[in-house]
Amino acid sequence: MNSKLLYFFATVLVCVNAEVYSEYEEGYPVSGQFSKRHPRDVTWDKQVGGGKVFGTLGQNDDGLFGKAGYNKEIFNDDRGKLTGQAYGTRVLGPAGDSTNYGGRLDWANKNAEAAIDINRQIGGRSGMTATGSGVWDLDKNTRISAGGMVSKEFGHRRPDVGVQAEFRHDW
Repeated sequence: MNSKLLYFFATVLVCVNAEVYSEYEEGYPVSGQFSKRHPRDVTWDKQVGGGKVFGTLGQNDDGLFGKAGYNKEIFNDDRGKLTGQAYGTRVLGPAGDSTNYGGRLDWANKNAEAAIDINRQIGGRSGMTATGSGVWDLDKNTRISAGGMVSKEFGHRRPDVGVQAEFRHDW
């Protein structure tokens, strides 16, 4: 049952990816023929101050965009691995402009992982998303997995909350 569900999700993901990829190709006539051109995005990253500065500049049908950020591993030891990221985006387009920035912390160890992301849109709202999940082995055939998320757009009354858990025993 689980392998069929996994194959179904993988198939859907491949189809969606192929559909999105085909939208990025643009056709231009060249010598009476129709050729495909990929967008000319510029992507870069550079090691700076124990972390990495990254960015992308490009364009699509919505306009021009730029994305940049800084990613740093804070620790990676027996406590797990903690990374932090600060990022920002700017979009210029005929339908309007937008600027977003935020920060993110990701923690993981061999049994669990958690993340928190706080973001802000200039002229818009701020938001926060926190997620966590874990898998714990009770014995060689039994494990418990649990996870959850909270997403809140500040200025609205109630957050979105999701929780899941599974007890699994292999016979």
